[in-house]
Amino acid sequence: MTRVAIVTGGSRGIGRAAAERLAADGMAVVIVYAGNKVEADKAAEEIKAAGGQAIAAQADVADEVAVAAAFDLAAETFGGVDVVVNSAGIMPLGTVADMDLEVFDRIQRTNGRGTFVVSQQAARKLRNGGAIINVSSSVVGLRFPQYGAYAMTKGGVEALTLILARELRGRDITVNAVAPGPTATALFLEGKDEATIDNLAKQAPLERIGTPEDIAEVISFLAGPARWINGQVVRANGGII
Repeated sequence: MTRVAIVTGGSRGIGRAAAERLAADGMAVVIVYAGNKVEADKAAEEIKAAGGQAIAAQADVADEVAVAAAFDLAAETFGGVDVVVNSAGIMPLGTVADMDLEVFDRIQRTNGRGTFVVSQQAARKLRNGGAIINVSSSVVGLRFPQYGAYAMTKGGVEALTLILARELRGRDITVNAVAPGPTATALFLEGKDEATIDNLAKQAPLERIGTPEDIAEVISFLAGPARWINGQVVRANGGII
């Protein structure tokens, strides 16, 4: 039986790399995207061109009706859902003193509520033997200024991960999180000059910025062979923390 993965935020960055990697691992993939239909369709077509199975599905991850429809589409198209990767996220920056609260609410809605809504559907619908992989961030431990609202959501994601792993006792479903460090995605690189990026690259002992493929490798491990890793946060950051 082919395993089936839903990847949110799958049109770009870490989500796209994860979708491509899971498809290469032999899974059928549903790429969930918020608004970038062109990139999502392109990602699905590239996976199919490489011999894999993929479809794209539009959904606001914080909208429980849209997310339930994406899970239903996965079941109708491929027969069920085994793996869920919660990669959708936004990262507006600002100090606690200056953060616009409407922006704050938007971050909480996508990163916090969105992860919860998708996890809720996963908890209800995943087949036994499945895996849920949430995407946190090493900034939870790095404590960079201006990342307060973002890190707050990711700290919540880590707490949810540990609790859900215990709630799914008896179903052979693992729940883990991967917490990337600085990674070369459009989301991370936006607004950063070359000096800032070089400085971040030098902080890790491996002296480089991570790639989406670095993170996808960990997601692949947690989605497939890593059946004895459960309720954990894997900090994939080159040793920066």
